[in-house]
Amino acid sequence: QVQLVESGGGSVQAGGSLKLSCVATGFTFSSCGMGWYRQAPGKERQFVSMINNIAATNYASSVKGRFTISRDNEKNTLYLEMNSLKTEDTAQYYCRSYGGVLGCQDTWGQGTQVTVST
Repeated sequence: QVQLVESGGGSVQAGGSLKLSCVATGFTFSSCGMGWYRQAPGKERQFVSMINNIAATNYASSVKGRFTISRDNEKNTLYLEMNSLKTEDTAQYYCRSYGGVLGCQDTWGQGTQVTVST
């Protein structure tokens, strides 16, 4: 069974930092593209960042230069390092895997809450 489990969320002051983790099981993690999305209450789920199987990355304009996505294939873990956090970063953050490659599926974690206060 494919499973993604996020951790590392919490409450921080604006300007602070937080690092999220996502542990993947049930598939060949190293072969699959992975990403982070976020969703605030009443809003659509929004793309944050992604990283492919050879570690090429993409970022939403709103987080470019502040967030860094990375992966550790030996640990089957995806990370999101968030720096210079703003109140508008407050959301539930979700880990996902991308389908399209043999053995990879579109799968979502259950999310971890990030709250940034002034």
